[in-house]
Amino acid sequence: MRRKRQDPSKNLVGFTVGDVTYAVPIDAVREIVNPLPVVDLPRSPPSVRGVADYRNEVVPVVDLRARFGLASAPATRRTKWLVVRAAGHLVALVVDAVTEVFRGEEALRPTPPTGTREGRYIFGVTTRRGKLVFVLDLERLARDDGEEATT
Repeated sequence: MRRKRQDPSKNLVGFTVGDVTYAVPIDAVREIVNPLPVVDLPRSPPSVRGVADYRNEVVPVVDLRARFGLASAPATRRTKWLVVRAAGHLVALVVDAVTEVFRGEEALRPTPPTGTREGRYIFGVTTRRGKLVFVLDLERLARDDGEEATT
């Protein structure tokens, strides 16, 4: 059962990966959870840590640090999984920390061409407290194997 949001105008869930703040639409987020045990999958892309049993459903676990070409970092108390619905199925995104739920999609600006691996997963850019926040394209992120680096 889905809980009713206290403030329906808040439409993005913010989080950090490295030193950058990202967001995903709140409607795509099923749950924010602490990391679960992961089973490795042979020959999976480097950014796919494996799969996990999430509420009796097997979900792929995607490490956004690896997907964005960043060095790995040890998990901390702040490390979370965003379980999101993307490309028709659930995916667990490993993030360094979840920051807040906020309003931001109405001020979404287009993504500038960056030529980076990370840039091809950005749907748009907004601001929060004077900082840029990059809104992810979950469909592209879920479909892509993370190996190419073109925008």
